[in-house]
Amino acid sequence: MSRPELTGHASLFYNAKEARKYDSSSRMVGIQREITERAIELLKLPSPRGEGGRPSFVLDVGCGSGLSGQVLEEHGLVWVGCDISRDMLNMANERIEQKREAALQGNESSSDADDDMGDSDEESSGPRKKQEPSPGDLLHHDMGSGLPFRDATFDGCISISALQWLCYSNSKDQIPKRRLTRFFSSLYKVLRRGARAVLQFYPETSEHAILISECAAKVGFAGGIVVDYPNSTKAKKHYLVLSFERAYKAPQGLTGAEGALLNEERAGVRVSDKDPKRGGKRHGKAPKKKKGVGKTKEWILHKKETQRKRGRETRKDTKYTGRKRPTRF
Repeated sequence: MSRPELTGHASLFYNAKEARKYDSSSRMVGIQREITERAIELLKLPSPRGEGGRPSFVLDVGCGSGLSGQVLEEHGLVWVGCDISRDMLNMANERIEQKREAALQGNESSSDADDDMGDSDEESSGPRKKQEPSPGDLLHHDMGSGLPFRDATFDGCISISALQWLCYSNSKDQIPKRRLTRFFSSLYKVLRRGARAVLQFYPETSEHAILISECAAKVGFAGGIVVDYPNSTKAKKHYLVLSFERAYKAPQGLTGAEGALLNEERAGVRVSDKDPKRGGKRHGKAPKKKKGVGKTKEWILHKKETQRKRGRETRKDTKYTGRKRPTRF
């Protein structure tokens, strides 16, 4: 399966059908939850002091259908999510509205029950805990154009599987380096001093990871990339951990082999020494290429178009593109 970033704009890829499929997949829900839990751990937010303590205010960039926001709520955090896909935001809004309606109905029913019980049962039964509505809010916005919030607004920022989209261009005016610099410079402004940002992403190449980290450092951030399970193909995760502290160093990534296997199993990846398609053991040999199968003209044109979308210099298509060379003497 090709990367979704190569298919076009994110708002077009995550349409209503894809958003519903994404939100209803138990595998995706599990992966998003695990990555968000890890991001919150790296964020190291201070716990609210006492019952009246102010909860931390977190920005969720590329919030999607609100799966990561749901985990933030479970940790007692107030959050605002922004995403470029309206269909994904509609899914997130449905979840928020359902929780608000459930809280409203639950509080009304509990107040009626307390009135019917009378004063005699007040001593035996303690005060009932009211159901709280969702503390999340949503915004339709492209992170590549900068974040439209006031300075020093958020106590932290997370982003799950969204940052790599800025490394691709879908039009002439979308230059990856400019969009990344614009995003990080605005993120630097909207975070309170002392706050951190944890941005999980999937780089296609090492050049993408270097470009992202360089753009973040250029605007004044300190930190680095944390790689969890670097020796695992499926469980490997990249987290860009940013801080305002000049002496800050990114923590070490998780490297346990047992944890990597658990991560793969949770993600629905089969861990076995047998190839499920062949039914036999793998011998480490690459499959032999069929004779007569080469790089066709259609393949070459598709490859060149993909390179152009990534913003790389590519030769123009001519009548000689994909033409076979004459046979040797």
